[in-house]
Amino acid sequence: MNLKYILGFCLAICLGTLCAQEEGDLTAADKDALSSAIELEHDSLWDFGGTFGLNFNQSYFSNWAAGGQNSISTTALTSLFANYKKGKHSWVNTLDLAYGIIAQDGQSAIKTDDRIDFTSKYGYQTNNEDWYYSGLVNFRTQFAEGFEIEDGRELEIPISDFLAPAFSIVAIGADYRPNEKFSVFLSPATSKITIVTVDRLATDFGLDAGDNARFEIGAFVKVSYQDDIFENVNLLTKIDLFSNYLENPQNVDVNWETLITMKVNNWLSATLTTQLIYDDDIIIGAKNAGDDVIATPAVAGGPRTQFREVFSLGLSFKI
Repeated sequence: MNLKYILGFCLAICLGTLCAQEEGDLTAADKDALSSAIELEHDSLWDFGGTFGLNFNQSYFSNWAAGGQNSISTTALTSLFANYKKGKHSWVNTLDLAYGIIAQDGQSAIKTDDRIDFTSKYGYQTNNEDWYYSGLVNFRTQFAEGFEIEDGRELEIPISDFLAPAFSIVAIGADYRPNEKFSVFLSPATSKITIVTVDRLATDFGLDAGDNARFEIGAFVKVSYQDDIFENVNLLTKIDLFSNYLENPQNVDVNWETLITMKVNNWLSATLTTQLIYDDDIIIGAKNAGDDVIATPAVAGGPRTQFREVFSLGLSFKI
């Protein structure tokens, strides 16, 4: 009798253990599935990507009757993004980097491109799904020292450097985004800081002599559009407009950039980059005249419309 009770008790323990083990396995599986679902949802909140490009040109002439000059040039381009989206919250981050040089026979290398441009924009969707309450931060500068060019030769006269100048914008406003291709950011409350760490260049960028920073407050508008305009041809264009409330508000600062990417195959692409800048505070063409020279407009320089265009063909790949 006691033996039967003992056997029955042992059998009950074994069955209970098996059931508990089976139930535990199912619970663990459910937990794994739930954990994977949460991880997948977490990963889907972020969208990372970018484009890397390396362009190279070289020419060599020997006893060439038609004439020519040996040269070598290269340009490296990087465009990265990290975007976050959850419910009514969105956070868009972009980083554009570029550096290019050209070296011609018998001359030192000259910069052809030099750019650091970071933008971060947060938005909270309103009841109208096309509009967001937004805040934006933008920072622009260059990597290396730049020199004045005359007759195709680089003079030993520095006109720019890292953080000389640099431009920082902090803006609060509203963002209109009817789709993923087009956006208009409007800010009536914007601060713009111009930084020049090289004292000699301060006055060339609207700063008082001896200052290293200039603060402005005004209105800011940023319009951007990106789309495939043809098969394997992508257009990205963006324009920034800033008006200083406190000084010459009618003189609007303009920074308009356009990038056209033409994809040949998975590794080869051609790019056309243009940039137009007008800033009333940036002095172009100033000459280092002596004290006895009258500061005419030709000598003193003045604000000018700046424009650059770069066409390149080379290696390119996306991540």
